[in-house]
Amino acid sequence: MKKILLVDDSMTMLMSMEGVLKRAGFDVKTATDGNQALGLIDSYAPDLVITDLNMPGMDGIELIKKIKQNASMRFKPILMLTTESQESKKVEAKAAGATGWLVKPVSPTDLTGVIKKVLPGA
Repeated sequence: MKKILLVDDSMTMLMSMEGVLKRAGFDVKTATDGNQALGLIDSYAPDLVITDLNMPGMDGIELIKKIKQNASMRFKPILMLTTESQESKKVEAKAAGATGWLVKPVSPTDLTGVIKKVLPGA
């Protein structure tokens, strides 16, 4: 079973996404901010990280940079899920190591479709 770490400061978004992903057959853990997510990386070893962009403390781009410094996560896909659609933010996220970009709200079908594209064997 593929493991996905969801990072978002919105509990509503986390609960909604977690439900969709669990029904799709994924093992899911959630974090409400970047520091909590970093604390889960080594113990949980996710196959994929999906993070929000705008979060208090550490934004999604900073989180991606920190995750990519971890040798075990260097080649794992990371998706940015946000309400932002600015091209400059997409470029910045990609430069930090993001694999893809999803704009909220995302349908369950689109979400699982993108995951299957970036996560082999999903």
